[in-house]
Amino acid sequence: MTDAHTLLLILAIPLLGGGCLAWVGQHRAAPALNIGFSFLTFAATMLLAGKIVSRGPAVLLDQLFFVDPFNVFLVALTAFVGWTTAVFSRPYMRIECDRGKMTGARMRLYHSMYQLFIFAMLLALLTNNMGILWVAMEAATLTTVLLVSVYRTAASLEAAWKYFILCGVGIAQALFGTVLLYLAANRQLGGAGDALLWTSLNAVKGHLDPTIMSLAFVFLLVGYGTKVGLVPMHNWLPDAHAEGPTPISAVLSGLLLNVALYAVLRCKVLADGALHNGLPGHLLVGFGLLSVVVATFSLFRQKDVKRLFSYSSIEHMGMMTFAFGLGGPVATFAGLLHMTVHSLVKSSIFFSVGHATQKTGTQVIDDIRGVLRVSPTVGWGMMLGSLAILGMPPFGVFASEFLIVTTTMSKLPWAAPILLITLAVAFTTAFSRVRRMVFGEPTAKVLEHSPALLPVFIHLGLALMLGLYIPPHLATWYRQAAAMISG
Repeated sequence: MTDAHTLLLILAIPLLGGGCLAWVGQHRAAPALNIGFSFLTFAATMLLAGKIVSRGPAVLLDQLFFVDPFNVFLVALTAFVGWTTAVFSRPYMRIECDRGKMTGARMRLYHSMYQLFIFAMLLALLTNNMGILWVAMEAATLTTVLLVSVYRTAASLEAAWKYFILCGVGIAQALFGTVLLYLAANRQLGGAGDALLWTSLNAVKGHLDPTIMSLAFVFLLVGYGTKVGLVPMHNWLPDAHAEGPTPISAVLSGLLLNVALYAVLRCKVLADGALHNGLPGHLLVGFGLLSVVVATFSLFRQKDVKRLFSYSSIEHMGMMTFAFGLGGPVATFAGLLHMTVHSLVKSSIFFSVGHATQKTGTQVIDDIRGVLRVSPTVGWGMMLGSLAILGMPPFGVFASEFLIVTTTMSKLPWAAPILLITLAVAFTTAFSRVRRMVFGEPTAKVLEHSPALLPVFIHLGLALMLGLYIPPHLATWYRQAAAMISG
């Protein structure tokens, strides 16, 4: 099978899955079909990753698609977390159906949109065309709006509209930035159809008009940064996480934020090559540090457990953005590692939190107690996941944050105390909340269906491994991607 056939397979499977589940998504076999389509997508991404590792970057299908070490590991990560989330979703959504929160029509919508959401993210990661990248990000927005609102409660509909309006405005900014990018490219490449191809732009980035590229990057950063959840464009994120189904919270935090940051970084490479003044890096450092500070101190005010961890996602996306803004091979390597471990750990936390809220019947932190006594696996999943995401060694988050902080000490010494204080505040605040939920007198009850907790411990096991040992192939991907991003 050629690289082009493998790539088409990666995109065709979730697209076919979405169409199939649009017809049978309410059937009892639909969750198994959702898992099956997700697994086949993951298997296809691993096949493509193996080829790219052995052969190097590839431009495919008349230059419409481009695969390199930067996006191929994100493609595999997206498909993997998409598959494990589908496994978790099976018992979780059955319980939601039994409790009357989901109907047959809503389940059909949920399963079909889930597959189309995976398709949109994979298309965004694989496309070589900056215009198609924008279209794919818009498609991901529309599918997740429907997923966030699937319960049809007043709160979920409000959260979905807020998400749609704020991210719609952000995507509009990204569209204007893409138009400016085309304007800059048109002067070098003419009116040919390759003026928005990232590979063509990358080849002539040193000759692109600096003034136009400065404006383009600002609009692209604000636009796609809204999807990343960067402060002050972050207000949609806590509501969308809190009011939608927990599996969607997991893929929003673990996957979609990564894809949006990927779009920003692709644009940063072009802007760095055109400007040579460090402006893109300075903007990323500023937005990243602001996001870390605001999100960390917002943790104090949270009474909803899913909102608590959504602000944690904003903090960590700010940390990644800050690392990529610092630049250099070490900070960029750390940012890529942080993207990976955050996706694994944060999704596992939402898996555990989802079952904990079902056991207690509430998302209010003060009303959740004694999860460990009723279900040791859910309790330990929450506790270990929280320790991992808060940077406790030897989990991978500690390794990436250690690299980011130590690099900051040498490059931006004034920012290092800010990072250390925010990390300490985040640890103290979140750990004290989780400790009370896990221990104490139980308010939880036995679930109607056995929870799917294997994905929780698989994710945490991988995060632990990445804190102790990074496989050679993955380390090679990180180094090659870091060299490309940092120039």
